Amino acid sequence: MTERRNVIYRKYLQSVFCIALVLTVLTGCGKNTGQTSRSTEKKEIDIPIILTVDPTSGKKTEQDVVDAFNEEYAGTYHMQVEWIMETEEEYRKNLKRLNVTDELPAVIYDVRTLPSFYQMMVADGRIENLSPYLEEDEEWRNMIEPAVMEGCTDEDGNIYLGPISTAAFACAGMFWNPELFAEAGIEKFPETWEEFWDCCDRLQANGITPLGLHTEGTGWAPMLIATAEAAHTEEGYAFMKELLPESYSNDTGLEIAETLQKLFRYTTEDAIHADYDVAYNNFVAGKVAMIPNGYWMIDQLPEEWKEKVRFSAFPGNKLIASPETFGWAVVSTYSEEVKEGAVEFLKFRTKFNLEEKKELMDKNGRTEISQLLQDYVNAYNNNPQIVPNYQVKWNSILQEETIGECLPQLAAGKMTPAQMVETADESIREYEKER
Repeated sequence: MTERRNVIYRKYLQSVFCIALVLTVLTGCGKNTGQTSRSTEKKEIDIPIILTVDPTSGKKTEQDVVDAFNEEYAGTYHMQVEWIMETEEEYRKNLKRLNVTDELPAVIYDVRTLPSFYQMMVADGRIENLSPYLEEDEEWRNMIEPAVMEGCTDEDGNIYLGPISTAAFACAGMFWNPELFAEAGIEKFPETWEEFWDCCDRLQANGITPLGLHTEGTGWAPMLIATAEAAHTEEGYAFMKELLPESYSNDTGLEIAETLQKLFRYTTEDAIHADYDVAYNNFVAGKVAMIPNGYWMIDQLPEEWKEKVRFSAFPGNKLIASPETFGWAVVSTYSEEVKEGAVEFLKFRTKFNLEEKKELMDKNGRTEISQLLQDYVNAYNNNPQIVPNYQVKWNSILQEETIGECLPQLAAGKMTPAQMVETADESIREYEKER
């Protein structure tokens, strides 16, 4: 009897053990399943980028493409934007500082407007070679105009700047106020440089300040006009295509300096030691009749001014454009997953740009777009001569120091054009020593 009870007891213990074991396994499986699910759950990857808020208009640059990307890639990638209110020139200076402190965001832009900085970033392997990505993605390659692809291709044959699709949004010309022109009896924008200078004289004779200019930074506004005029000869056009010229002591270099000095006879008193914002504000306040800038200024203008302002190519049917300046780079020090997301953003930006062009071209000639936008599209479609942007070609010392120091003296007659050319050549020698 005792033996039978022992057998029954042993079987009972075995049953309890088996039940406990099964419960343990089931519970353990449940826990493991939960852990596996959480570990395999894909986390949205943040891609840091710094974008500027225009100090004048308060508008956020590139907000449309960032918002569209974040919406389409929600749950996978997210452009983590740090908005900073500063000028483009301030942003470019900060790029150098952030590079030294190793605090660059994953995506940077305006790199190509600083030739020496760009070359250093490539040589040091600080930005990604995007060629393999483009070679693998036929759809991406086919979105890009040949001229844009050519402009973004480096001397070593690689591409380090994610190209936009088209040069259609990369061109600079002249914005002008038809009401002020009419007050001076001028019916249309001048088509030749002789007519341009005559236009300036007539505006001035009627008490109207012709040009919105400035001297600080890279002298963007006056330099646009001076380099556009310099390209009216074959020699001048060839010079504007030179990367890091070995000298400015030539006919074109002297002509640019002479034009710069002449331009400041036709501008406001507050142009000296002022940044571009001063020139822009004078234009939208109706104090000056003309200001040079690119397509992007259309978005910056107050809404009421978009119906008042016109756009034309520079005299001689010239637009200034270097599409490579709109190429954005991926910083190489980030993780592979962040860099892959950054490349995906550049692809998206190319496609976004292509769709913008199609939409604009489809609307041209219809009342859906302003006269100003129609002017721009017509100028772009009128087979203009595209003059390279000097900021892509000239050394950093000349752009960031020499121009800002010389323009006020040149404008005040304290420096001759020949002396400015000599100072420009000194910047080349200084630049070579620092390389």
